[in-house]
Amino acid sequence: MASQDDFRFRPKLGNIRSRGGGKTKCYINQVLQSAGLSGSWSSFSAGRGASRFTGARIGRGAGQGTVAASRRQAIGRRRVVIKTRIVKTRGKQSGAARAHLRYIQRDAVGHDGERGQLYDSASDEADGKAFTERGSGDRHQFRFIVSPEDAAEMEGLKPFVRDLMAQMERDLGTELDWVAVDHFNTDNPHSHIVLRGKDERSKDLIIARDYISHGMRERASELLTLELGPRSERQIRDGLRHEVERDALTHLDRELVRQAEAGLLDLRAEARGEYRRFKRSLHLGRAQRLTRMGLAIETGPKQWRLSSNLEQTLRSLGARGDIIKTMHRELKAVGLQQPAGDYAIFDPSEKGARIVGRVVARGLSDELHDRHYLIVDSLDGRTHYAEVGQLKTAGDFGPGAIVALGTGVVASRAADRTIAEISGGNEGLYSSDLHRLHDPRASDEFIRTHVRRLEALRRADVVERFPDGRWGIPKDYPDKARTFDEARSARQPAKLALLSAFVLEAQVTADGATWLDHQLAGRHAEPLHEAGFGRDVQEALERRRQWLIQQGWAEEEEERIFYRSGMLNTLRQREIRRVAGQLARELGMPFREVGDGERIEGIYRRPIHMASGKFALVQKSHEFTLVPWRAVLERNRGKAVAGIIRGDRISWSLTRKRSLGVS
Repeated sequence: MASQDDFRFRPKLGNIRSRGGGKTKCYINQVLQSAGLSGSWSSFSAGRGASRFTGARIGRGAGQGTVAASRRQAIGRRRVVIKTRIVKTRGKQSGAARAHLRYIQRDAVGHDGERGQLYDSASDEADGKAFTERGSGDRHQFRFIVSPEDAAEMEGLKPFVRDLMAQMERDLGTELDWVAVDHFNTDNPHSHIVLRGKDERSKDLIIARDYISHGMRERASELLTLELGPRSERQIRDGLRHEVERDALTHLDRELVRQAEAGLLDLRAEARGEYRRFKRSLHLGRAQRLTRMGLAIETGPKQWRLSSNLEQTLRSLGARGDIIKTMHRELKAVGLQQPAGDYAIFDPSEKGARIVGRVVARGLSDELHDRHYLIVDSLDGRTHYAEVGQLKTAGDFGPGAIVALGTGVVASRAADRTIAEISGGNEGLYSSDLHRLHDPRASDEFIRTHVRRLEALRRADVVERFPDGRWGIPKDYPDKARTFDEARSARQPAKLALLSAFVLEAQVTADGATWLDHQLAGRHAEPLHEAGFGRDVQEALERRRQWLIQQGWAEEEEERIFYRSGMLNTLRQREIRRVAGQLARELGMPFREVGDGERIEGIYRRPIHMASGKFALVQKSHEFTLVPWRAVLERNRGKAVAGIIRGDRISWSLTRKRSLGVS
């Protein structure tokens, strides 16, 4: 029999600010975990023939979502594609919410190429600033992209979106606070909808997963079918015939995969009825097409073995087709035409992959998750499409910018192996002092690289930093560190570097150390092709060479060019002083130049683009300085930073503690 002590509450106190070995679970997650451990839901579901409890019906709209999920698509119904993302907007993410709202209102997305215009349920010109202020304290935000398949036939997207949101209010039982923008800059006109995560009582708006996955799309399909009428039999048949020869995953492919048993497809059975005979003829035609593509092998009369990677291959082919269309559209917009053989898709997973070129266009490959692509006119004479993922400084990569793209292959890091070795011999702890004991030859700068690595992993909850400067390292640290790198690689699949924000023409007569100067007098000049951007660079190099001779920075003797010693550094310093003079008049305070090995401290204000590169404006109470910029600074804009100059680079320290710091 249980004693009274068995029910007494005993708090377990941990270290101050300790996470206790894991994040606190929300109530719903605790319910799901308990249900899974008890097995009650599993046994109940098994007896009833239903799926196990997943929480998909928790929230508003659960009933409508469940009905929609179980309903078969009626023949002739119009389709609407809806993509959904739920974004945390509290705290640091509020700035990202404002940036997203600005982005969907960007130029050239309107019907006639004009700027996008926000609207809501009552006005064609909604106040985006007021909407952002109302949602400043919201926990989360819903973002939808609604794309009707026959949007070109509709009178307008605004009435459709308003009807959809009004229907959602009825389904969810609450008023909704939303704004939307219609986009016409792609082949498929679509609408971006931003919905606050609050209901009419200012409580967190929780929408059932079934409703988001099925109910909303079902309602949109009903409204579109009501407006345009059901698709005719002829439209349906024409659409299916078009799928037979498509180089992408189609509805016919999914039907063939479902019919196949263990990869074997048998279409020998005759079909009854006109429509079934029509579908069978399409299936036979598609199977033959897959055979020609190498994705199926004919094993007998009207029998095939389907490739195990059929779906993945067809998805990749479809994505490639979409990429080629995007390249055609972007190049046409800027007046460039390339032979079909000069198009290429940059593969960051290929070992040693690298291109250098000029940005032709930048756009979103995934508007919902803010993933970007670049179209780069490369030195190799080809035009490349490159998926670059999320860009925190997207404005740096505008048309004309010169960039380098490298491989994004994730490899184990020597720093991680060293950290694991040190912590393994010190009961899971790492510190700068322990590192020096482990390797007395290690320099302070070398140890700083390990601390910087740990700081990045701390923000991802992989390691823990203690107040005394030591670090708690888990036993499976190498695996967790690699998983962290793989996740970051997925967000930014290619290594992207800005070589110059200045276009070639501006570099020819610039008074700084330009990218062209590094090609002329640097140690690692890029190989140039005789066509495309390579030819343009050759012409620009010749003009820059003549300018340098005129300015006295170079001399020509016996058809050879000799550049003055230290030319690059002198040009760089001269440009810094010129820009600093302009900033001194603007800020009303003097500029202080810093030397190698000197420590600087101050408030990071903003980045400054020069021909010599990108610099950070760091301001103290009575003076300011310009030092090399690094991306890590952007999350500390307006905050105190400190660093030590190392040649033309700087090692930043962004912690308040008296330690080696992080970058």
